[in-house]
Amino acid sequence: MTVKVRFAPSPTGKLHVGNVRAALWNWLFARKSGGTFVLRIDDTDLERSTKAFEDGIRADLAWLGLDYDETFSQSARFAHYDAARDKLIAEDLLYPCYETAEELDRKRKIQRARGLPPVYDRAALSLTDAQKAEYEAEGRKPHWRFKLSQSPVKWNDLIRGETTVDTASVSDPVLIREDGMYLYTLPSCVDDIDSKITHVMRGEDHVTNTGVQIEIIKALGGEPPAFAHHSLLVGADGQGLSKRLGSLSIEAMREDGLEPAAITSLLAKLGTADPVLPQTDLMALAESFDFDRVGRAPARFDMAELEALNAKILHETPYEKVADRLRPLGVGEALWEAVKGNITRLKDAEEWVGVVDGEVDPVIENADFASAASELVPDVLDQNSWEAFTNAVKEKTGAKGRNLFMPLRLALTGRQRGPEMAAIFPLIGSEKARARLLGKRA
Repeated sequence: MTVKVRFAPSPTGKLHVGNVRAALWNWLFARKSGGTFVLRIDDTDLERSTKAFEDGIRADLAWLGLDYDETFSQSARFAHYDAARDKLIAEDLLYPCYETAEELDRKRKIQRARGLPPVYDRAALSLTDAQKAEYEAEGRKPHWRFKLSQSPVKWNDLIRGETTVDTASVSDPVLIREDGMYLYTLPSCVDDIDSKITHVMRGEDHVTNTGVQIEIIKALGGEPPAFAHHSLLVGADGQGLSKRLGSLSIEAMREDGLEPAAITSLLAKLGTADPVLPQTDLMALAESFDFDRVGRAPARFDMAELEALNAKILHETPYEKVADRLRPLGVGEALWEAVKGNITRLKDAEEWVGVVDGEVDPVIENADFASAASELVPDVLDQNSWEAFTNAVKEKTGAKGRNLFMPLRLALTGRQRGPEMAAIFPLIGSEKARARLLGKRA
């Protein structure tokens, strides 16, 4: 069987780490299996869906390196959903209901007060044609529910193992709203059948939906795909993540200067038994993907872990891999190699352009010490200059350890922390080094 999976975002908001994790895992599984990855735009909500959000979704996936083999939008397929609707109505599996939202809410409250689960009572199934006509005359428009079998639905979940949903404990799902708009479930089932999707991988919050969708797919004459429900992401504090937190959107992370490889390296392994390691090769991540390595416990997403991973990736990145991004910042290869081990984001390297090429405010803690050091700066600086220079200063002044190196760093860079001075010192140059040690801006 050729694997075919899909990622189905709704263009009503921005992609965030939660749904990108689902997209990534589907992509990894497809690529490892030599299968097909489909991007389906779930835009049946014509009022809330926007072209801007769709463009953003595509841009985020491209930035992360998650290419797709096929793509389509649900808004172009309403005729297919209409045909499925008509088939289900003809088979008495889709029935009209006329309760208002307020009436349904009142029913649920009564059921809870009686200690009963708030499951729809199927009252609409007993409506006569005359009663339906009366509702219509009042101006009520029906919503349409799928009639579940009220029996257990079982499947072998690729992550959870044997899973059962008893549809007797589930309300008949609303497939069509009062305004005629399709909700998620029916179009998704139709598309999975028509696209020949073989595997559906998504969050465990969809387990109950899966039981419902299996019945709908079978009612439409389709063969249900294999299902895999992974645990959901929680924050470092164990609390649930909200997709509305803008800081967790992929767009916000990109704008903040995080590397796509840091995001994919982290999300590929969260919730698995594998260690999280920096990995810039997506195909290498794909080769290591294995359902047997996926756990059931909630996966903790920690922004600090992402930041640390981002730094590790940059520390290992050669200049040629990021030269196109560094040149506009004025960062050359020598400076990049000097500073990359001390930055968290690539844009942090720009700060050191000013330290090396521009003017700084030297911090002079001991004028006599700094003046003596200025006389010992070699005329020609190279990679071995720093050791020779500091040895000479130590011999002349008697300073050592922190009392030797920190005053020199403060005078030469104006900063307490930064890259190894052995790499920065030659880039500053002899003339500027002497001037800064004398307390001059240079």
